[in-house]
Amino acid sequence: MTTPAREYTTQQLHYLRKGITFADLDTTVTLGVLPAGAIVDNAYVIVSTAFDSGTSDVLDIGTSGDGDGFATDLGLQTAGKIAADELATSDDLGPYASDTTLQATLVAAGTAATAGAGEIVVTFLPDNDG
Repeated sequence: MTTPAREYTTQQLHYLRKGITFADLDTTVTLGVLPAGAIVDNAYVIVSTAFDSGTSDVLDIGTSGDGDGFATDLGLQTAGKIAADELATSDDLGPYASDTTLQATLVAAGTAATAGAGEIVVTFLPDNDG
């Protein structure tokens, strides 16, 4: 279920956070909705339990219009903070003309995973300086 875009009235860094597990592999999950005018600040995944598919486990992060606009093929087979690799050159960071859905796609290769967990985080700044 998609939640509506949220925005605090004071100037704060906002975020979307979505838990993932190996059960989400080979699917696309919705992270949430950015409000119109928002600008993406950062994106990353905290892998708490390494994913263990036989060959690879990777993650893309982006908008519903460009699924890898923030990150492409981030490796999930090592625990830790894995930073988005596309932010420095992305043209998808906003400001957005309308509320925009963010998503992540998880892809596995090789034998089926039996472990893996993490949290995807996208930080953003709403347009509330008026």
